Amino acid sequence: MSNYRKDGLEKFADAFRALSNPNRLRMFLRMAKGCCANRQHQSEQELRACVGEISRDMGIAASTVSHHIKELRQAGLIRMERRGQKVECWVDPERLDDLASFFSEGVLDMDTDEQEEIRP
Repeated sequence: MSNYRKDGLEKFADAFRALSNPNRLRMFLRMAKGCCANRQHQSEQELRACVGEISRDMGIAASTVSHHIKELRQAGLIRMERRGQKVECWVDPERLDDLASFFSEGVLDMDTDEQEEIRP
């Protein structure tokens, strides 16, 4: 396996590590759902969610949401921007496309030795 291929797998492993926490997964899915459902009809600005909104909707303390948002951002799954006192975050549509491609094509592109490495 080439170094490029290994680097790509490391990035996906980081993303999956971040999503292994149920609250982070719920947050990501909440943001991704809006992105997927309205991708053609809304601007990026309209797809953004504030930490306070996520906290309220999920019944989780804002400080805990902020921690989880930081983990998702560091894994490259979401983007965030501070606007005054608000922190807005959103799923990068390109990252969703990368994840979809990984599951739809990634395993098919692996050679037999690589597939053997990941079997339980």
